[in-house]
Parts: sequence; C-alpha cells; structure tokens
Amino acid sequence: MTEVYEKHRRRAVAIARRILRDADEAEDVVQDVFARLLHAGVRFDGKAAYTTWLHRILINSSINSLRARKRRSRLESPLSACEDPEATAVEREQHALVLEGLTHLSEQHRTVVTLRDLRGYSYPEIARLLGLPEGTVKSALNRGRTRLLAHLAEAT
Repeated sequence: MTEVYEKHRRRAVAIARRILRDADEAEDVVQDVFARLLHAGVRFDGKAAYTTWLHRILINSSINSLRARKRRSRLESPLSACEDPEATAVEREQHALVLEGLTHLSEQHRTVVTLRDLRGYSYPEIARLLGLPEGTVKSALNRGRTRLLAHLAEAT
C-alpha cells in the first residue's frame, strides 16, 4: 500500500486541494482516504481504471469534508448583535427543548444525531468514529430524528 500511496499522493492532494481550497485539509482528506483503503478493507472492483476509482473516492471524500466544514461554520457562527430579543428567546427555548429531547433517545441514536446534526460530521466520518457500517449510521439517524421530532411534538 505504501507504493500506491507514493505513486498517487501528489495527484490525490491536487484533486483534494482544488475542491477544498485548503492545503492542510486536502492533506488530511488524502491521508484519511488512504488509511481507509488500508484499514477498512475497501477493495478495487475492477469496473474502471484504478486511478479513476481512487480519484472518485477522493472527490467524494473532499466534497464530504467541504460539506462538514460548511455545517460546522454555520453552527459556530456568532449570533448577530442586532437580533430581536424575542426571536433570541424563542430560539434558546427551542434549543433547550431539542437538548432535552435528545436525552429521551437511545445512546446510539443520540450520538448519531448529535454528530450529524449538531457537529456536522459526514456519514463516513460517523461510521468510522463509531465503528458502524454507514447504512447503520443512516438508519440510526433517521430513527433518532423521527423519535426526537415525535418527542418535540408532544412537548409543544
């Protein structure tokens, strides 16, 4: 795998950098992709050229990273100083209801919902963090959201 990394690293970083427009994040994505290929047992299926297959994985991972960055920046952006106090109070109340509603979910559902909706992680990132298949993450997220919405409907 080391020779594959050495052979394709420069091109991989160039692809990721073009999408992400951030050299450090591009390096992180490339290292993550190669680590996943090595440790997760992802296998080349032979339907396309190896470089095409690898580049598609890099593009998808870079796009996922970009989406996660955008979600995190939305969550981390400071509140405007000129916001309506009533709107701020309503938002705080809704936020408190959501946090309280999370306590009624199972640990797995709460963790997946928190990582995806509050922290902005992608499905592959969550799957890797929790050691679960990506499909399990998606179904747990769907069930967690459904139960959270049901709880919020009861609370209001």
